[in-house]
Amino acid sequence: MKKLTLTVKGDRMDCIRFGAGDHPLVLLPGLSFQGVKSAAFPLAYQYRLFAKDYTVYVLDKRNSIPEGYTVRDLSEDAAAAMEQLRLRDADIVGVSLGGMISQYLAVDHPHLVHKIALCVTASQPNKTINSVVGRWIQLAKQNERRALAADVVEKLYSPAYQKKYRPLLPLLSRVGIPKDLRRFMALANSCLTCNVYPELSKINCPAFVVGGGQDAVVTKQASEELARQLCCQIYLYPNLGHASYEEAPDFNQRIYQFLQPYKRSG
Repeated sequence: MKKLTLTVKGDRMDCIRFGAGDHPLVLLPGLSFQGVKSAAFPLAYQYRLFAKDYTVYVLDKRNSIPEGYTVRDLSEDAAAAMEQLRLRDADIVGVSLGGMISQYLAVDHPHLVHKIALCVTASQPNKTINSVVGRWIQLAKQNERRALAADVVEKLYSPAYQKKYRPLLPLLSRVGIPKDLRRFMALANSCLTCNVYPELSKINCPAFVVGGGQDAVVTKQASEELARQLCCQIYLYPNLGHASYEEAPDFNQRIYQFLQPYKRSG
């Protein structure tokens, strides 16, 4: 596993690379309190299934996010990073905010995308997203760090997961307190700008949607309408929430099966 530093629009963008495969896989994670460099080893372990067949790139967002930055702006940053890394015709896995970025990437830069897996994400705003993310922004503005971390944990994980790990949740909330609230707020606000739904017909690459039936952040309906508009396969974990990518033991396996077989242009 190697930590890389890219320069996008004159700003630093972190990236980690692992795996020894011939095929490029780009992972675009969601809104997080941690950067990909600080979470490098957990990320490499979490997605180790792909390491044999792929060279995996996990792209962070830019170090400094200007006020008013949109999901489409974040997508342009990701495209610039991929061009810098000379990645084209790559398989893309986007989670939550990363899934929003992935949709714009497939719309605006189709030459970069071979297949796309859209996980616990949405293509347009809804009441739940606006309410949940809006509360996180408000807590960040008020510098309520512990309350923010605790609310994120509550919204991400399924009731069964929270019950099982209840004694550890206070510790998880304390450990997860974000250091840079301004960057977190800018990225959270960008989530509310995603409205790629009217342009989904421009996505021509194979797509796969994975969602949580109990998703308290974007809702299962957001996953369903995304798959319906793309006319693509969908899998919903009926009893899991937004953090299905952590809770479901077969989450990566389902994505891996979708990405097979490797048939690439040229």
